[in-house]
Amino acid sequence: MDLLRCRMPSQRALLPRSTPAAQGVSSRAVGAVLDRLEALAVECHSIMVVRHGHVVAEGWWAPYSAERPQLLYSLTKSFTSIAVGLAISDGLLSLTDRVVDVLPDHVPADVCEQGRRITVHHLLSMTAGHSTDTLAEAWEREPDDLVKGFLRVPFTEPEGTRHTYDNATTFILARMVERVTGRGLPELLDERLFEPMGIQGAEWDRVASGAAFGFHGLHLTTEAVAAFGELLLRGGVWGDRQLAPRDWLKLATSRHSETLPLPGWSQNPDFLCGYGYQFWISRHGYHGHGAFGQYCVVVPSHDLVIVVTGAVDPTDALPGVFWDCLLPGLDQAGIARDDEILAGRLRRLSLGPVPGTAGPERSVEGRLDGSSEDSALPDGTTVVVDPVAGGWLLRWGAMPAVEVGHGEWRESSPLGRPVVATGAWQDGTFVAELYVITTPHRVRLVVDADAGTALATWNAVPLTSPNLELHLRAPLMTRPDVA
Repeated sequence: MDLLRCRMPSQRALLPRSTPAAQGVSSRAVGAVLDRLEALAVECHSIMVVRHGHVVAEGWWAPYSAERPQLLYSLTKSFTSIAVGLAISDGLLSLTDRVVDVLPDHVPADVCEQGRRITVHHLLSMTAGHSTDTLAEAWEREPDDLVKGFLRVPFTEPEGTRHTYDNATTFILARMVERVTGRGLPELLDERLFEPMGIQGAEWDRVASGAAFGFHGLHLTTEAVAAFGELLLRGGVWGDRQLAPRDWLKLATSRHSETLPLPGWSQNPDFLCGYGYQFWISRHGYHGHGAFGQYCVVVPSHDLVIVVTGAVDPTDALPGVFWDCLLPGLDQAGIARDDEILAGRLRRLSLGPVPGTAGPERSVEGRLDGSSEDSALPDGTTVVVDPVAGGWLLRWGAMPAVEVGHGEWRESSPLGRPVVATGAWQDGTFVAELYVITTPHRVRLVVDADAGTALATWNAVPLTSPNLELHLRAPLMTRPDVA
């Protein structure tokens, strides 16, 4: 089956292109990275390698494509760090400023003494003194005020002594930046960073109040993330402008706290090298990381940036695959023929299509079993599949139809956010893959025509909510319950 890539209007390139050989990168080494990821069953959606400021390798696994912004999950934190640096550089904030002084209207009346001492430094380095991520408990304690809820969660360690990965700390930083600058976090970064760099179409998921999460929720293209990595490498300089403070970037990407194995995470050595100000320190350089495999890896010693987006969190594989496969291939004499072979391979990247046939051409209906934790739709939802030329229309509840292609990807935006889908009949069962294409997530729909039943399950349940309809709305707005 020859699946067609979705095409969107092209945007101006942010970074110049070059062959791998011209920038001292072995194409065989890049190929070895792809081989290793495939062997480890790591599902990637895009990869971009930048050496000496030039993109030397780039690829998207169809139906993902270059023009699509991708949900970065916690890689967003590294951008919030830059916003903090801008506020500090402007003299509006300092590392020693306390939460209780900057956001006095969000301080609970019974705040403890340690809560009064929490500073910007503690939040950036995630050393406030909690032993676990406070997000869920803070929300439960104060459903309408996450800052107040955070300050009410009991502290178990002295501030500044222990790193605990805590999403709420970055949420508070975003609110502090907004308070002292008088600008929303998205608007500030648009004006000071994205627009001067030529980055267009940044999207932000938001909490129910309308505020950007800050700790997650930014959507950018792969190249925009790579350009961000290049900005870090260049000490904040883009063209002839100093967009981000050089001193801040050096400080933010330096080690400020030791890191311990995270609950539920493998003991990846590149997450045990320390934590900066919303950046992870790696064995080589540093990186920003988001759930389900969103990476911006910066290696100053090799003038190298690597960006990966994906759907399954490869905490075992990345960024170690780059150290094993790519670094040994730097500064070697390249071969033009190898560059051509790699370029062809990168152009052909694709996720597996749904195998099967276009028939039978009849409408089917199934009642959904939503009892499993990874169900994308509520139990009992009626799912209807109607044949149309070249594919199907898929409906459930009062939802507008989702278009599904056979032998091609079809795109629709029933509630504002695009979904790209392909499907096929497998004997008496209709199977479709619905990609929420600006996120790492997709839903596999299976309708048994004979039994009149249906299943709709996530490849990986989104951290905000399992409700598919919520993720088809733009912007996504929900409570801050990312775990």
